[in-house]
Amino acid sequence: MDKFKVVIVEDVPLELKGTEGILKNDVPEAEIIGTACNEVEYWCLLKQQLPDLILLDLGLGGSTTVGVEICRQTKEAYKNVKVLIFTGEILNEKLWVDVLDAGCDGIILKSGELLTRDDIVSVMNGRKLVFNQPILEKIITRFKYSVNKQILRQEALVNYEIDEYDERFLRHLALGYTKEQITGLRGMPFGVKSLEKRQNELVKKLFPNGNGGVGVNATRLVTKSIELHILDAENLYPDEY
Repeated sequence: MDKFKVVIVEDVPLELKGTEGILKNDVPEAEIIGTACNEVEYWCLLKQQLPDLILLDLGLGGSTTVGVEICRQTKEAYKNVKVLIFTGEILNEKLWVDVLDAGCDGIILKSGELLTRDDIVSVMNGRKLVFNQPILEKIITRFKYSVNKQILRQEALVNYEIDEYDERFLRHLALGYTKEQITGLRGMPFGVKSLEKRQNELVKKLFPNGNGGVGVNATRLVTKSIELHILDAENLYPDEY
């Protein structure tokens, strides 16, 4: 790997020393041209000399949003500069999403494996989305959960013979729409009486053994649809009129 210039953005002296040690010991090609502990120092450094890589902590001065904005503004102004997040924000998943949206080249969590030479080499070679083991484990867990949810939903739609209009009807009931409002949705070819009939048919499908002698209203029907994975409670959205 060719030599390259690095700026480290870190506001905790002990952690800054540790990051410098990792680069000096494991990545001799890296020339540290400056360090910054806040946004002002960072932009002053960039005016003096543009680095090839920025190792950016997110929690600067007690704020988690400063690091995200530094990443976003850097990527907008200097597209060829690599930004690798090296952060102790190990539980703030929304922050990871924000900084990925801001254009970072990867995220290394300060736990477990920490920062390695392979991470640096990957980023400098142009690889996108470089992660270390701790964040990869979280990503894989979420991925498996998401895929399993999709499989359960697909199986439920088939097993209970739920067509497109059934799904739209149930989804909008879950969103609090009245039957009159649902009939006005674009591409919904049913009147109120037809929807009432469809609701009765859905009750028979989803409650084949009845409901313990208790009638099934729209709320109970929607709840059952979520329990059976016909509806995804985390992905309820309205259709257009």
